[in-house]
Amino acid sequence: MTNSILIVLSCGTDNTNRATRALFLAMAAHKEGKQVTVFLLDEGVYLAREGIIQHVRAATGDSADDSLTYLQAHGVPILVCTPCAKARKIEEKDLIEGARMAMASEMIKLACESAVISL
Repeated sequence: MTNSILIVLSCGTDNTNRATRALFLAMAAHKEGKQVTVFLLDEGVYLAREGIIQHVRAATGDSADDSLTYLQAHGVPILVCTPCAKARKIEEKDLIEGARMAMASEMIKLACESAVISL
């Protein structure tokens, strides 16, 4: 059984329920003592752009911002697909604290070493 969890999130403001749940699962896994990494791709990269996450909520009222704030406070890596971000005019300087650009090769390496949850 692996102690590493990779959360791959491909939606953002286009599906606030899935986006909120993914970040909640990352937080829950971290609280269980797992080594968690979040990889954002496609529309998910918008969540790492400064000022966006505050507006993301699930239909239940849960806030994605609460989970993301926890992840940031605990140093959970938030990786942002570089080509996905660039296609959406998001640069490194636009990212929230604790997020950084990453390539698919890094996601593949992490996926080979982790249990993967994809949303």
